[in-house]
Amino acid sequence: MVLSFIIVQNRQGKTRLAKWYSPYSDEEKIKLKGEVHRLVAPRDQKYQSNFVEFRRSTKVVYRRYAGLFFCVCVDANDNELAYLEAIHFFVEVLDQFFGNVCELDLVFNFYKVYAILDEVFLAGEIQETSKQERLLWRLSDRRHSSCHYLVAAVEITGYTKAVQKASLLYLVVQGLYGEQDIL
Repeated sequence: MVLSFIIVQNRQGKTRLAKWYSPYSDEEKIKLKGEVHRLVAPRDQKYQSNFVEFRRSTKVVYRRYAGLFFCVCVDANDNELAYLEAIHFFVEVLDQFFGNVCELDLVFNFYKVYAILDEVFLAGEIQETSKQERLLWRLSDRRHSSCHYLVAAVEITGYTKAVQKASLLYLVVQGLYGEQDIL
């Protein structure tokens, strides 16, 4: 069960998020984005499924939330329902993090969205399905949440002291911690 790519597009076809797990040239990526949008945008949600045959031995599994299409490209023999649930899980985590996520959250907080995406999907495979695990690093102070994410990730995964110090040095450079905090 490996993904080729994840694309989030609005109704007009503007890509708001794209993560590629297979090597594609820039021209291919542009072409794929257009093809995916032409496939999923005109489909009727009431009477058509969320699975579309796509190129050779792949298919696109998508789910529409308001004006956004969350699309993943998977092998033809993979379990579509598992990926449909993975998309829903990803959106639930985004909702919990942003408090009812919208398109503007994806645009203006793209670095946070990519961090969450990397927590849910790793190297094209579903990594974690527990919301509690994924939200351990979510802190109440959202002003510096991307930097807090870095510290929490280091603490959760138990990296060595050297990595912790390197991460905290990054935060010192950002002006969030004083030098005495890492010594």
